[in-house]
Amino acid sequence: MPVSELAALAREIAACRVCLDSPKGKPLPHDPRPVIQLSSSARICICGQAPGTRVHASGRPFTDPSGDRLRDWMGVGPEVFYDAAKLAIVPMGLCFPGLDAKGGDLPPRPECRKIWHDRIFAQMPQIELILVIGQYAQAYHLGEARKGSLTETVASWQDYWTTDRRPRVLPMPHPSWRNNAWLRKNPWFETDLLPVLREEVARLVR
Repeated sequence: MPVSELAALAREIAACRVCLDSPKGKPLPHDPRPVIQLSSSARICICGQAPGTRVHASGRPFTDPSGDRLRDWMGVGPEVFYDAAKLAIVPMGLCFPGLDAKGGDLPPRPECRKIWHDRIFAQMPQIELILVIGQYAQAYHLGEARKGSLTETVASWQDYWTTDRRPRVLPMPHPSWRNNAWLRKNPWFETDLLPVLREEVARLVR
């Protein structure tokens, strides 16, 4: 994908106001601020849920404790993580969706997937590995191959890893502290999956 065309797409995304002007359901409760990192050369793409409150404020992906944990899982520092030549970041919801009645993040806005995601990934054909974080990203990138639950899907990671499908898709839980209990119950994630992830990330960012 020529850099000029990708830059034009990024400008389109930055100007998007669909979730305010013609939303599906309730409109976005604040001005849109898409947070995305597109790349014409990165071989890895991180596809998570949607920006949270801190990321909405910073305008930069994963500027929160979840980002610290994700970078540790991947074995990279901020200098690699935020280098668009090496990493693309495309959440399922490009803007912070707002909070629910209990103070948790709402689900990613459905408008983003329908309008942008097919276009984005069609224009980044060089991607070799997609880290799919959480159920919304797994539903989009794995489709019918996704298992019944997030745990079942992540536990089946080797099934996805050993197929001929390209780009490779690696399902992961969200790196939030809310998943600490999940990580304790599923120690295989750190002992089996993470070493494979770190080795592949090191290879692809060289």
